[in-house]
Amino acid sequence: MSLANQILELKKSKKAIVLAHYYQRPEIQEIADYVGDSLGLSQKAAETDASIIVFAGVHFMAETAKILNPSKMVLLPDLDAGCSLAESCPPDAFREFTAAHPDHLVITYINCSAEIKAMSDIVCTSSNALKIVESVPEDRPIIFAPDKNLGRFISQKTGRNLLLWDGSCVVHEAFSIEKLLDLHKANPESVIIAHPESEKHILDVATYIGSTAGMINYVKEHPQEKFIVATEAGILHKMQKEVPNTELIPAPAQEDNTCACSECAYMKVNTMQKLYDCLLNESPQINIPKALAQSALLPIERMLELSK
Repeated sequence: MSLANQILELKKSKKAIVLAHYYQRPEIQEIADYVGDSLGLSQKAAETDASIIVFAGVHFMAETAKILNPSKMVLLPDLDAGCSLAESCPPDAFREFTAAHPDHLVITYINCSAEIKAMSDIVCTSSNALKIVESVPEDRPIIFAPDKNLGRFISQKTGRNLLLWDGSCVVHEAFSIEKLLDLHKANPESVIIAHPESEKHILDVATYIGSTAGMINYVKEHPQEKFIVATEAGILHKMQKEVPNTELIPAPAQEDNTCACSECAYMKVNTMQKLYDCLLNESPQINIPKALAQSALLPIERMLELSK
């Protein structure tokens, strides 16, 4: 029996659900019950009646699922599936930062640890960050963390002067503007689309800027175009399935590598074998201290309420 079929049988017998991010390996996306961006995954985690949640993503995503489902077992295929953006915001340093600005409302991007969420007033994703910032009265100052690129983009869109934490994602800062412009010059009919975690010089040349789900929807709405896609290359699997006859080109990274694109090593840590093993052994499990989970739940619930 194939590994995929073994996973399907285990899922059925254990009443488990597999949630996968768009940046996961294609074979993991194929076996998942739901593939989505951070907002969609949070919503699915909040509403599932499965006994076990296997999160094929990175650590902060599995933490979020556990916060939303404290009584359920949440598994992560590999505990080393971290996040450079989450790591760029250490809790002790962020606590000092917020304490120095007590009048500020704290909005944090979901790509952060449970400790950071617990210090927040509202959590957001790239899909709803604009809506959430706009929901705050204009006279209320805002701290936005941890992604400075997303924060700068939202500040520009809203005209709000956000106080930004100096964090970023190495994957979205790996794009080469020089190579991107050369690629566009060689494909002048192509449309550049980009994730707002990318640096300003990438966003400045993009026709469309949006979340992973937003980018997929944009391509579906314009299937006759050719696209250069500036986000983690794992998105191309789902995107190409939605528009099989559309040419999709990954935006080039500064570093010369085998895929000539930007990939998240953390996302690719998860494999089918690890997915099978974690479901079989019900390990490694994600556990969060009760008080911390309760503190982190409130800003996540505010986000989900504002996203309806």
